[in-house]
Amino acid sequence: MQNKDLNILNNFNILYLEDDENLLKHTHDVLVDFANEIYAVKTSKEALEILKNKKVDVIISDILLENENGIDFLKDLKINRNINIPTILTTAHTDTKYLLDAIKLKVENYIVKPINIKELLTTLHDILLPIVQKKEIIRNNHVIKTISAITDSKQVDIIKYIINNLDNNNIFSASYGDIMDRINISKPTLIKLFKELAEKHILVKVQHKTYRFDEKALDNI
Repeated sequence: MQNKDLNILNNFNILYLEDDENLLKHTHDVLVDFANEIYAVKTSKEALEILKNKKVDVIISDILLENENGIDFLKDLKINRNINIPTILTTAHTDTKYLLDAIKLKVENYIVKPINIKELLTTLHDILLPIVQKKEIIRNNHVIKTISAITDSKQVDIIKYIINNLDNNNIFSASYGDIMDRINISKPTLIKLFKELAEKHILVKVQHKTYRFDEKALDNI
């Protein structure tokens, strides 16, 4: 796990499906220190409820669950529900059939119990890193496109600050004063920037001190 930056897990939510209550609790208690949210459940029914109501970035699922099968659960997600979320399968068995089924489902990894926490964290890192990198590329493209939409070079730092502080729903929350406390810029210049971005429908005010960054508006630049 050397040179692995596990801090990248901080922004992701994990759904963990395991019917062994002790293992469920132990692994949950470890992962909770790394991930944003851990949804730990014992049945596929509970897992589906989480998927319906929560944002899930990666699934960890046991294969042999009580009265059900993790492979069948994943097949249902991918084939019947068109839900494709990166998945790690865990099992105490090394039956080739399960491995072949996992390959057919394009499961990202397959971990044999007892779970090695270092292996699990490394696997999570390797699965989520490309997602982080893709987001960073998209973010950088947003910066470039948005900068091209403005005329004052002094506003570039503000653009970077806004985009780097968007939440997962592309919402930016701050007052002019908050921004000026962090970046040396005059209030007239700041107001001018927000006005330009609003006119181009890039940054839309949704309520007091809260704005929505509209990626689609960048396509018209």
